[in-house]
Amino acid sequence: MEDKQFDYKSAYESERLKTADLSERIAKLEEERDEALRKLDKIKGSKLWALSSPFRKFYHYVKRQNTRVKNLGSIRGIIAKIGYKKRERKAMSHFGTASFPDEAKRLEQSQTVFPNMVKVSILTPVYNTPEKFLRDMIESVMDQTYQNWQLCLADGSDDDHAYVGEIIKEYQAKDGKGRIAYQKLKVNDGISGNTNECLKMADGEYIGLFDHDDILHPEALYVYVKAINEQGADYIYCDETTFHGNSIDHMETMHFKPDYAVDTLRANNYICHFSVFKRTLLDGTELFRKEFDGSQDHDMILRLTDEARNIVHIPRILYYWRSHAGSVASGIEAKTYAIEAARGAVADHLRRHGYKHFKITSTKAFETIFKISYEIEGRPKISIVIPNCDHVDDLRRCITSIKEKSTWDNYEIIVVENNSKTQEIRDYYKELEKEPWVSFVKVVDFGKHEKFNYSEVVNFGVAHSDGDYIVLLNNDIQIITVNWMEELLMYAQRADVGAVGAKLYFPDRKIQHAGVILGLGAHRTAGHSHYGMEGTNLGYMGRLCYAQDMSAVTGACLMVSKVKYDEVGGLDTSFAISLNDVDFCLKLRQKGYLNVFTPFAEAYHFESASRGLDDSGEKLERYNKESEQFRTKWKEVLEKGDPYYNKNFTLDRSDFSVNVDGQGDTVLGDH
Repeated sequence: MEDKQFDYKSAYESERLKTADLSERIAKLEEERDEALRKLDKIKGSKLWALSSPFRKFYHYVKRQNTRVKNLGSIRGIIAKIGYKKRERKAMSHFGTASFPDEAKRLEQSQTVFPNMVKVSILTPVYNTPEKFLRDMIESVMDQTYQNWQLCLADGSDDDHAYVGEIIKEYQAKDGKGRIAYQKLKVNDGISGNTNECLKMADGEYIGLFDHDDILHPEALYVYVKAINEQGADYIYCDETTFHGNSIDHMETMHFKPDYAVDTLRANNYICHFSVFKRTLLDGTELFRKEFDGSQDHDMILRLTDEARNIVHIPRILYYWRSHAGSVASGIEAKTYAIEAARGAVADHLRRHGYKHFKITSTKAFETIFKISYEIEGRPKISIVIPNCDHVDDLRRCITSIKEKSTWDNYEIIVVENNSKTQEIRDYYKELEKEPWVSFVKVVDFGKHEKFNYSEVVNFGVAHSDGDYIVLLNNDIQIITVNWMEELLMYAQRADVGAVGAKLYFPDRKIQHAGVILGLGAHRTAGHSHYGMEGTNLGYMGRLCYAQDMSAVTGACLMVSKVKYDEVGGLDTSFAISLNDVDFCLKLRQKGYLNVFTPFAEAYHFESASRGLDDSGEKLERYNKESEQFRTKWKEVLEKGDPYYNKNFTLDRSDFSVNVDGQGDTVLGDH
């Protein structure tokens, strides 16, 4: 009846006028922007701008260092960073020339006969390459312990760098086996075009991509071909390091990567070097697409990993990325066009996967590390399940923060009352009944039980919910982000995602949770990534700044669809207090779902405020028992190691420190 009385014509006219007004404002802003750009171009073309270049560079350098110090948060954070760097420098000595094979190992590998002795064609476009860089690059290929390779070099150098071709011909003669293919290009067609010319020369079953100023570890191809034979790999990549000067031992940064993780890859091209893949993955597609020059590798990796059946990550540093003026390794400032190219590559990938309305923005970690905002479909109801026993102040703070911070309005709060004894909590429930928004809150009584079982309490609350999505929320959580439910929901609604977890802080703004790593900690069960680090810290390779796939997330603030919650049987009640959330996430992973951590849903976690720590007496005994149960249940998973961590990291620290002494589960430089 109300719809018939609604004045649609007036509403339409009102919206039309708003749109016209906004269009006029946009046009004016664009005009102002264009005028500002014209003035900026004029300034940049002046002599004063050119003369002030050294001063500007120095200013920006000081500004960057100041930002880095601020990100560490405090003196304690700076001290922690210095300690991390000391451990890293100690570890670096293991991953350079010290990791190269001795003569006995070289002989053994060179004489190895695999069932499938595939030829690997390495594509390297060269352009005005400095002689030292060029020789180092070619010699690192010729020095491989696996010999069935082809090096395809397309030369786009100008006439002033004719020596490039002469040096290559010198190495062709030195090789004497026809393994170095060379073509002098008539026209320099950029990275993409020149690499595609390399591909025309290639006749290998597998293709490798190698930059003209970098260096390969002597065992790189041997290890890759071993993975092809033993694991059926059709796309392979490894860990890498940047170095400066004339020696790979002058390392700047080591990058130890996770195994294939699609959300991590969408946000950040962590795979980068050294990609080798089965040639048939290129059927029906191009290698590099010129419109993505500057980020052509990210585009290629996204396309080919979509097609690959068995992506294998080799957790060893086998690629040495030279940092020098003008290289991407020296800073994105050298090639700013790469930022837009990377954003375009990710957008194209998302569209191929059926996503239509999304937003890609740069994060504070780096211009080419992205936040992806997915469209939320429909208006699903979210049920927030909060177990509670007394602790009225915690519960009040939690519920108040939900009410005041949340922009999503289709939700219910289910407080699972678990044998509270104080008058204060009863008074608070009566207080809630008087609130105008009381319809959002439902208190269900779990009843009196001899022993507290968190899993049973949560499952009871979920059974009394009627939402499409479930949020497991501790009563000692205080919401920070106003659109926290949307940030979790945009991932939880995806068909391929199971649980989604938030970024949680201690009250002093140090990190409490940023995803869960299997095997971490003294009990070798699971621990929190970046635990205890300053909240302003960017994390290892910026990992505190973008959404990524993880093995598990904490149940202190976790969203999952009701259907998937039921599909895996909810929380396992045999884990009464501890590890039930990690177990739940692994059950989802077992079903083929991804678990995602997003730093864009933030909250404070007054950890253990409601039940204390598991560090003594009966609680410690129970925790030890549940840890043993977890290790037994997930024995095979734990033995394989966390795919989203790296075997080179220690399991004794949560700050992504390299395993300096080679103790425990990892052996430096040798896997």
